[in-house]
Amino acid sequence: MSSLVIIPTYNELENIAEMIQAVFSLVLPNGKGFNLLIIDDGSPDGTAQVVKELQKKYENRLFLVERSGKLGLGTAYILGFEWALERDYDYIFEMDADFSHNPNDLIALWRACAEENADVAIGSRYIKGVNVVNWPMSRVLMSYFASYYVRFVTGMKVMDTTAGFKCYKKEVLKTIPLRNIRFVGYAFQIEMKFLAWLYGFHIKEVPIIFTDRAKGSSKMTAGIFKEAIVGVLQMKIQSLFQKYQR
Repeated sequence: MSSLVIIPTYNELENIAEMIQAVFSLVLPNGKGFNLLIIDDGSPDGTAQVVKELQKKYENRLFLVERSGKLGLGTAYILGFEWALERDYDYIFEMDADFSHNPNDLIALWRACAEENADVAIGSRYIKGVNVVNWPMSRVLMSYFASYYVRFVTGMKVMDTTAGFKCYKKEVLKTIPLRNIRFVGYAFQIEMKFLAWLYGFHIKEVPIIFTDRAKGSSKMTAGIFKEAIVGVLQMKIQSLFQKYQR
């Protein structure tokens, strides 16, 4: 069964080569490895050029889609999901390029879906306490209580509702109407989990330790966070007037 890791990038020159090599060093319990799709939003620092150079080494395993500018995290992942489904990957992963997500945890996410009957596996910062390293307390509290707010509004029993480190079985992405996803930032991650939950898929949280980036700059903005807060109410209200059947 084939596995694809999708990593959106914007100005990740300092991280991308090391991350690619880390992902390709992993071997799954079934003896296979991961393929990797980088979706670069026109990084002016030359991120895409580094990927192109490494494609010579990792032919038929490392893929690149270049976009003309910063079009949003959500649109990058939707493009990646559609790319993966067209090529019939069985397990599709989301992760960041900056090592805030430890690539070694990809194997635990794969196990949750391939061996433990999960349809969606979430790399969770909050399933066992608060496992966050090098974040200021203000951001830890913002993230933790954002997840509490999402659980309260939506009714989802997911501790880390804003997590961006995930594995989907292909059936989930075939079921969710990807072209109807409305949000592009923080709220995109919430919306995908909410829809998977509404369609009755089994969501499992896998404990991880999240480490804030050591190189490069964060893409988080106040506008992205505000989108999540307002978007959750909009999603919940909209869901009351729709049916979700597989």
